[in-house]
Amino acid sequence: MSRNKPKSKVKTAKGRKGSSTRWLQRQLNDPYIDEAEKAGYRSRAAFKIKEIDEKLKLFKKGMKVLDLGAAPGGWCQIAAEKGCEIIAMDLLEMDEIPGVDFIQMDFMDDDAPEKLKAMLGGQADIVLSDLAPNTTGHKQTDHIRIMVVVEAAYDFALEVLKPDGVFVAKVLQGGTQNELLGRMKKDFKKVQHIKPPASRKESSEQYVVASGFRS
Repeated sequence: MSRNKPKSKVKTAKGRKGSSTRWLQRQLNDPYIDEAEKAGYRSRAAFKIKEIDEKLKLFKKGMKVLDLGAAPGGWCQIAAEKGCEIIAMDLLEMDEIPGVDFIQMDFMDDDAPEKLKAMLGGQADIVLSDLAPNTTGHKQTDHIRIMVVVEAAYDFALEVLKPDGVFVAKVLQGGTQNELLGRMKKDFKKVQHIKPPASRKESSEQYVVASGFRS
């Protein structure tokens, strides 16, 4: 990926907070945003799962993939490129993608798991979770909040994954909480944390990948 684009500076508008200016600066100078537009991806996040896939060879043609927290659809696009069949859910709207069966719903709703199981019509090869509650800026609080949804996604993955299936989830640095990590090591043959190059260096996000599900 070319990263030689001259850096753009943001003129600080009157009344704009410094944090807003820094966010705009990052957006203007982010090569992944340019590359996403050129490739037709809906978000720079597509490169995160693309880079994880390039490293671990997750997706294969004909696989059933469940994508939780799918909008705007970048991860779905990468899985669809590999010929996977995708079931996707998000609280937000998502425009149609060929090969993706999408439902707009909050995964934390009581009815969500059964809706997804009905759409899946069997077992999944991979469960992806890019679920993330709104951040507060308080590191410990944000870590706890994201772990609540990760644990919910994980519990659901255990119900629907095929033998040797894969679970991928976004977490915050500090990794997966010890109790959940211990469960993953019992339930899967291999567990690892990855921070793909597309994740901004200043971001605390990383991804836990559990592979080889012991059904």
